[in-house]
Amino acid sequence: MKRLQVMKRVLRETGASRFWFAFLIQFFASGVIIWLREPDFHSFGDALWYLYAVVTTIGFGDLVAQHMLSRILSVLLSITAAVVIALITGVIVNYFVQMNALRNRETLTAFMDKLEHLPELPPEELERLSMQVRQFRDKK
Repeated sequence: MKRLQVMKRVLRETGASRFWFAFLIQFFASGVIIWLREPDFHSFGDALWYLYAVVTTIGFGDLVAQHMLSRILSVLLSITAAVVIALITGVIVNYFVQMNALRNRETLTAFMDKLEHLPELPPEELERLSMQVRQFRDKK
């Protein structure tokens, strides 16, 4: 549950969901326009297949835009795709950084809780705590 909350927070803080939604609108709107403009694109699926090749920069070559408007839309979509892919990478990195920070905070909180109740801990727990402190010191 925490992972989902962290992902929601990352998406909200970065505004990435708005970029993704705008990209999808641009993708499908370009598909409709290209499908209607290009004589070699016999279906909306052909247009989407072509745009998939444009966005992924694979460029299969089985379908090629011939009209200037289609070419301009293809260029704009490929630029937008590069930005969105970079944004997705940043969101994923941000997610893992925040999850790691959350995990460290929880570990530190548990450790501080044990230190606060030091006189109440049994000897084996004190030994384990001492070992954790040594491991922490050795890592630095």
